[in-house]
Amino acid sequence: MAVCARLCGVGPSRGCRRRQQRRGPAETAAADSEPDTDPEEERIEASAAVLAGVGGGLCAGPSPPPPRCSLLELPPELLVEIFASLPGTDLPSLAQVCTKFRRILHTDTIWRRRCREEYGVCENLRKLEITGVSCRDVYAKLLHRYRHILGLWQPDIGPYGGLLNVVVDGLFIIGWMYLPPHDPHVDDPMRFKPLFRIHLMERKAATVECMYGHKGPHHGHIQIVKKDEFSTKCNQTDHHRMSGGRQEEFRTWLREEWGRTLEDIFHEHMQELILMKFIYTSQYDNCLTYRRIYLPPSRPDDLIKPGLFKGTYGSHGLEIVMLSFHGRRARGTKITGDPNIPAGQQTVEIDLRHRIQLPDLENQRNFNELSRLVLEVRERVRQEQQEGGHEAGEGRGQQGPRESQPSPAQPRVEVPSRGPDGTPGEDSGKPGDASAAAEPPAQCGQGQPFVLPVGVSSRNEDYPRTCRMCFYGTGLIAGHGFTSPERTPGVFILFDEDRFGFVWLELKSFSLYSRVQATFRNADAPSPQAFDEMLKNIQSLTS
Repeated sequence: MAVCARLCGVGPSRGCRRRQQRRGPAETAAADSEPDTDPEEERIEASAAVLAGVGGGLCAGPSPPPPRCSLLELPPELLVEIFASLPGTDLPSLAQVCTKFRRILHTDTIWRRRCREEYGVCENLRKLEITGVSCRDVYAKLLHRYRHILGLWQPDIGPYGGLLNVVVDGLFIIGWMYLPPHDPHVDDPMRFKPLFRIHLMERKAATVECMYGHKGPHHGHIQIVKKDEFSTKCNQTDHHRMSGGRQEEFRTWLREEWGRTLEDIFHEHMQELILMKFIYTSQYDNCLTYRRIYLPPSRPDDLIKPGLFKGTYGSHGLEIVMLSFHGRRARGTKITGDPNIPAGQQTVEIDLRHRIQLPDLENQRNFNELSRLVLEVRERVRQEQQEGGHEAGEGRGQQGPRESQPSPAQPRVEVPSRGPDGTPGEDSGKPGDASAAAEPPAQCGQGQPFVLPVGVSSRNEDYPRTCRMCFYGTGLIAGHGFTSPERTPGVFILFDEDRFGFVWLELKSFSLYSRVQATFRNADAPSPQAFDEMLKNIQSLTS
């Protein structure tokens, strides 16, 4: 019994008490007077004595019983600190425990901290007291309720697509449409305009407002259709109309979209494309559906950091492309598109196993020399495929259509319909030498002079004159309406961490891509598999 007392710290254990009760007073006294000779109990007693000495120094008797404490006995200010550190989604369950917890959970300090830590609300939420709206209302009726629409989305606007970023902005949730800079200034920052906003004006419910048009915010509606999909609807489309009618609306849209007037655009085909886009997209000014997109996952061995880039696409202007890496291949997927190659399609594919060595500057200016280098690499790729090679990548009707690159009016070069990339690379030795694949990422590439071949058109003549390395690749081209899609050869040119280019041999055209310098929250894919599934989904919508 003495052993039980020392181990429990509060006297005989429950089992010992039961035995005492069964034995009776006389038997219990006799048992307590007998020497304890069980070896196991002696060992336990010795261990308990050592632990008592270590924990409390030299002590003459057993340790005092540890204090017993319940959450209910803690002071309210300490409970506020504990509850404020818990996820907001757990607090409703906590409120059901007892009346005291429910009363404490009405403390605004708790919800102010949850708004800040979970949604990044840095505003002075104390100002809400003036309007009678509590931080708890902001969390429950605004932030938590609409949490599923935060992040990046692609609107369903036919072939044109788009990029929507839904963020918490102060005490609002705002959907910002991201637009490329005006053509051809690919290095300029992105433009953006609000499409809708949600805020809490009173304690009843959050208010959704459409921001489209030039008459200020007006009543709108948001419906979460299903996971990773939601839709917006404007209930006052008269706010989108202008007093000058469609002509005034078109001129205003043209200034915003292209930064110029129709008279400034002399290319007749470009005028047709611009007018077609205005007519098509204006049909979606009252109702839009959005599908979630993720940023590509990054790996240490990626050539450069994957992400979003702005790229030049001839008469179609600037478009947004997502660069992602898949083993020994890199892919550029259109987030915005055009009538030739719609949004969601794979615009370029780069074979990272086949680098191309650039010749000297004089030979770089020779388009025929560039074509020769690319054709050699293409033949090498075909041989590898025949020998049991890798995934078929450059066939007609393959995973993507034919890239509607630069202006269709440009002449075509007599190159095989599925020839390889035509840009010289910078490897040591033979073009397309696969040994380069073992080298580390782009940091190892030695910069070398670069110039476009004579006859290759570029929307932006201010392209870098030094590159790190080049790879064989294929680009997607197609006729209007995404007809007769075909992959044709080209050259991927890596300039630096934030810029790359692609030479389309068949189109004799060059596209320059520049990284989108923006930080996006709630945009990371939960897994690589989820990202790959997202790519398949957005591609299937326009295939």
